[in-house]
Amino acid sequence: MSLWCSRDHPAALVACSSRRRRRKVNAGDSSSWASLHEDLVSLIGWRVLAGDFRDYIRFRAVCPHWRSSTTCPRGRGILDPRFYPRGWMLLPEGRGLYPGHGKLHGYVRFFNLSTGAFVRVRLPLFKDHCVLYSVDGIILLQRDHDTAIRLLHPFTGDTAEFPPLETLLPQVRCRSEGSRWYSLRSICGASISVGVDGLVRVMMRPNDVWNICFATSGDQQWRVTTTWECSKLSSTLPFQGKLYVLLRPNSVRGEHEVIQIDPPQQEGMDIGSLSEPSPKLIAKFKWPTSDKSYSLYYYRLVECNSEILVIGTKWDAVYYSVYRLADLMLGRIVHVTSIDGSALFIGRRSLCVSSKVFPTIVPDTIVMRETKIYLSQYHLSNSTLSQATDRVIAEEKDIPGPYSIMCHIITCCSPSYWNKGKISCKGLPTWKVKKKFRYGA
Repeated sequence: MSLWCSRDHPAALVACSSRRRRRKVNAGDSSSWASLHEDLVSLIGWRVLAGDFRDYIRFRAVCPHWRSSTTCPRGRGILDPRFYPRGWMLLPEGRGLYPGHGKLHGYVRFFNLSTGAFVRVRLPLFKDHCVLYSVDGIILLQRDHDTAIRLLHPFTGDTAEFPPLETLLPQVRCRSEGSRWYSLRSICGASISVGVDGLVRVMMRPNDVWNICFATSGDQQWRVTTTWECSKLSSTLPFQGKLYVLLRPNSVRGEHEVIQIDPPQQEGMDIGSLSEPSPKLIAKFKWPTSDKSYSLYYYRLVECNSEILVIGTKWDAVYYSVYRLADLMLGRIVHVTSIDGSALFIGRRSLCVSSKVFPTIVPDTIVMRETKIYLSQYHLSNSTLSQATDRVIAEEKDIPGPYSIMCHIITCCSPSYWNKGKISCKGLPTWKVKKKFRYGA
């Protein structure tokens, strides 16, 4: 069919004009794009990187001049936080296809919670490593044979070495060795930062370890805070290289406290000599007595659209109360009824997902698997609860495929399923391989 133009067909006229403009650009101006001043190319590159790491890689691939005018992320993927692949999450394949499984042939898939993009990457490292946690797109791994912790940038292959987990065994308040390993390999929260000395620092809080554990790349053992500790039921959230902890009050009518934990700093001139991370109280509040949330029993911190939310719910998860930490710090109690069209997925960890790129996700909702036998979603606008999918999750076995994207995302909130390639369901999964090295992970 030929394309023709007339005044009665403005759409066709636009199409013809656009085609002519493209021909002119391709013929005469293509060289001008390749000859942009290197400072301008560099500035544009940083703007692109602020949006998505993979877009930055594509930007550098346009032409040799653009590549030479922008900073190569390889070798800087962990040392420079600007190159962290924020928004990217390892995709749980289901059917027990964990990262490193022979049927995957060394490939691992990732997906972006903000753009909906998917990418497959070859990462042979997973042959003898298992996933414990991820923060800002950086994967926290345990090496099988010596329990060493390693950070991995999935798109550059950069790694950073940290001490073995076994150096923390004396700090775990469990009697049996199996229980201690289970506690250490179950990470409640971890943060990554880079000091002025160029060394990478990690703070993390394993389950049943009431102290914050910290180390610098190249250290021989993990250290723990000695002057203060967190309660077992407190909520921990990594945010912008720091840890935030929500402490529960001793009584129902007591005040909640939010603690900010800055990364350890170098002491004196000795490289690697770190001060102990110190807590700073940034908010103290009570749930309003006029609100249904007054009788809530479970609280957590969640990152959503570059800010921290405080969420409370009853154990039966039939009502949620959401507030912005920034408001609470100012003494304001303002109930949140909209999160800019995003959806929060709640589990052992929480994720903020754009509903604009995943059509099956309802905006301004909280999705959880605590209720009944289905995934449920709580609507912030009218405080109602509805069924999110028709997929049963109460069976104590891996759910057969195919899976909806919501099943994949809620699995990312349950690390014990996520790292084993299983889709979240009822019960506690176990490793079928290398159980000796991965028990509890």
